[in-house]
Amino acid sequence: MTTSSAGQPLIPEPPATVTALRQAVAQIAPAALPAFTRELDQAADQSRQASDLAPLQRFIAQWAVHVHIQRQPHLAEELRRWEDTAATGDAQQARDAASAIGTILDEAHAALGLPPR
Repeated sequence: MTTSSAGQPLIPEPPATVTALRQAVAQIAPAALPAFTRELDQAADQSRQASDLAPLQRFIAQWAVHVHIQRQPHLAEELRRWEDTAATGDAQQARDAASAIGTILDEAHAALGLPPR
């Protein structure tokens, strides 16, 4: 991941388009590109089969949130810590972690003007 100075975002917030999000993922989280491509293909297939844009809209929202978090190193690290706690902690720690993860995701949705998840 690219480093930033003084807690600044690694990149500007990209527009919520497939092309811009793909470029952002390639810059800040290249290891996630295979998942991005796989999920885009799935969403496109679902949209075609159902003649409905909702799967593509969900895909774009999900990846816009991912990029929003990953472009801020302190926030991405906090999310990783909570995810690790959820996976390895006891039941109470897992509940606390789930709540904290939910808060991070809710705040990212709000920052992007997306409806709550």
